[in-house]
Amino acid sequence: MTKLILGSQSPRRRDILNFFSIPFEQISPEFDETQVLFQGDPIAFVTEVAKRKALSLQERFPSRPILTADTIVFREGKLYMKPESLEEAFIMLSELSGKKHSVFTAVCAAQGINRWIEAQQSFVTFHQLTPSQIHTYIKQFNPLDKAGSYAIQGSGAIIVKRIEGCYYNIMGLPIDTMQRLLAKIGIELWEYLKSV
Repeated sequence: MTKLILGSQSPRRRDILNFFSIPFEQISPEFDETQVLFQGDPIAFVTEVAKRKALSLQERFPSRPILTADTIVFREGKLYMKPESLEEAFIMLSELSGKKHSVFTAVCAAQGINRWIEAQQSFVTFHQLTPSQIHTYIKQFNPLDKAGSYAIQGSGAIIVKRIEGCYYNIMGLPIDTMQRLLAKIGIELWEYLKSV
């Protein structure tokens, strides 16, 4: 098969796709995410970003199979995307401390002129965190490439009290959604299972 394009530089999405033996390469979409304005609906927002990432790659690779995704953290009407500074990361984690928030990931599979998109929601509740713990967390885990400034995987999960829904959705690429959408472009993940 033609190599799948993973339209993301996320190491977490690469790791999830590497659970399978599917041949792929990572290529960054040439798209400025700040062009999409948030108008109050997190699903509409994250879906639009994933779609535009795919569109930018479809223009460059019109016949290649493409997979894109976008993840946001959302609480009480506010989006928490990737922080632009360590100070902003501290504010984000402070605001999420001790509280429950949503994580939305939209996944888009595309080939030719066709695109299929789905969004999924999970819920994460944080422990109550002290300022010292937040500073330690930021020092250990680079928050600048993570929606909401945190990692759910590995010891990054120390701040998480509870999750509801798909773990891989929180990581940035829900496997069940990815499987459904890749099947639309003729890629059956069951054919690429790898033993663990």
